[in-house]
Amino acid sequence: MQPINQNISKIMTGIIGSIIIGCLAGFCAGKLMKGGGFGFLMNLLLGLFGGALGGWLFGQLGIEWGGLLGQLGTAIVGAVVILYVASLLKK
Repeated sequence: MQPINQNISKIMTGIIGSIIIGCLAGFCAGKLMKGGGFGFLMNLLLGLFGGALGGWLFGQLGIEWGGLLGQLGTAIVGAVVILYVASLLKK
């Protein structure tokens, strides 16, 4: 059985990694979208949610991408979808 401190450390590393990937995905999605999305900070925030959406969407389609690049690709796809829907609602 691992000490509680090691488990907490692993959880925190995973959370921080997910935040970094989500922010990077939001930045990339903002660059990919026509018009640049909603500004730097909002794109980063939408990227965080995009990572979750991309994971769910790909899971529904039976698509699995492994590793860091897979996580980033999934998050970018989700962030692009969120930015697209948000741009439709913005009009």
